[in-house]
Amino acid sequence: MAILTQVRDPRVRDVTVTQVEMDADMRGATVHVSVMGSAAKEELALRGLASSAGFLQSLVAERIDTRYTPKLRFKLDGGVKKSIEIARVLREVLPAEPGPAGGLAGDGAPPAAAGPDAEHEGGNTSRTTEEEHA
Repeated sequence: MAILTQVRDPRVRDVTVTQVEMDADMRGATVHVSVMGSAAKEELALRGLASSAGFLQSLVAERIDTRYTPKLRFKLDGGVKKSIEIARVLREVLPAEPGPAGGLAGDGAPPAAAGPDAEHEGGNTSRTTEEEHA
């Protein structure tokens, strides 16, 4: 959360932390981040994060009780962009599914499960309607 709210570097925008890997000796951590935007924006964000590493390490030191504060390294995680691209390609390749009135489904998402057992999947046995919640 500190990356979003406390880092004031203008290069650090649209950054999401996707994963953190701690070194075995707990003296370092690799922070995987996803940056929405162009390759130039990704590079700028990584430079901004590297510049802010000391500040972020001090925030980590305040929150954990260990002998050493981990040295933060930032690495670009391209997984989010790859999944968005795969979804785009699948929408182009797969045929559109028909909607409830014979039209096309608006969001391209698969239709909801139907049938008497559909509401019991996932262990949910209670039945509620929108009227009950109103």
